Amino acid sequence: MKWETAINDFKNYLKIERGLSDNSIVSYENDILKLSNFILNKNKSISPLKVSPDLIKEFIYSISKSISSSSQSRIISGLRSFFEYLIFEKYISNNPLSLIESPRISRKLPDTLTIKEINTLASKIDINSSEGERNTAIIETLYGCGLRVSELISLQISDLFFSEEFIKVTGKGNKQRLVPINTMTKQVITSYIDNSRKKLKIVEQFKDILFLNRRGRALTRAMIFTIVKNLAKQANIKKIISPHTFRHSFATHLLENGADLKTIQQLLGHQSITTTEIYMHIDNKMLIKVMNKFHPRSKII
Repeated sequence: MKWETAINDFKNYLKIERGLSDNSIVSYENDILKLSNFILNKNKSISPLKVSPDLIKEFIYSISKSISSSSQSRIISGLRSFFEYLIFEKYISNNPLSLIESPRISRKLPDTLTIKEINTLASKIDINSSEGERNTAIIETLYGCGLRVSELISLQISDLFFSEEFIKVTGKGNKQRLVPINTMTKQVITSYIDNSRKKLKIVEQFKDILFLNRRGRALTRAMIFTIVKNLAKQANIKKIISPHTFRHSFATHLLENGADLKTIQQLLGHQSITTTEIYMHIDNKMLIKVMNKFHPRSKII
């Protein structure tokens, strides 16, 4: 079997059977291509069905010199899934990565913005510009609903259920969830739809997409990053932030104000509560407050 055939078959499996997004599929493909190019550069003609654990070890050693532990771990995970697929299809009987351990990754706490910083950043939007209403709605939706950037750019007008105070969000693996929407976020989205969005000449295939560029097409991930970076610079915020920072801030502020982890997990669309638990490590003051309130030894007898 040729690498190209195996990769294409695997991509179809990821799309049809597992329902992964295009971005996730491209990530898997890039991981496998790194391995196949490594083998090709060694002037070896080895099919994906003949890859040995020793060859995998050589490959991992070669990439370990130039990428982080987290990137190594992601590549190993992607390759392991690829070979598990080949086992599933009965092309091979053993996974060459079965005994390969991923490097230990230190858990990095996500950066967050304070409420004051978010308000300052939002105040730097020029509401008189052609994109002012849209950018205000983008920032408020990222923070008010805790969306991933991919979820934001794919959000459709038909996903807005304002009378029920929910929006329908399509997350990783095309899994859908309902997220409550607050009054302020509803207001800025409604204002954008009723005013500046109506003035656009919208391309037919993007008629239902909520956030559009000046050419009437869907915004890209890169454009959302640019909007956030420019606003952070204008607001003189020194933190390194991205659209995802608003998602982290959304979860952190909910936790600080008493929301439970299970609810936050559902709102964020995390498959595992373990992913959500990282927010428990962010605010030590809250941990101390909970300990003093609920532990019996915190009371003086």
